[in-house]
Amino acid sequence: MNTEAKLKRILRDVLQLGDRAESLNSGSGLLGSLPEFDSMSVVTVVAMIEDEFGVTVADDELSADVFATLGALEKFVAEKTRT
Repeated sequence: MNTEAKLKRILRDVLQLGDRAESLNSGSGLLGSLPEFDSMSVVTVVAMIEDEFGVTVADDELSADVFATLGALEKFVAEKTRT
């Protein structure tokens, strides 16, 4: 399973998107675009990303830009897994 598919699964589970998660693509807006994606969801998504990808995310690494689109989130995860 590639990074995008894993992130879609995480978003589907956390936000309870059901089949809507499959229609997400790299340009799909997340924070501010999905009503289900609020500040509490961000915390849960980050925790699941840490577990799924074996990374640690510091608070100062997070910004609205990271959660702007699925592609931005995927890029963030890719950068975290390279280090």
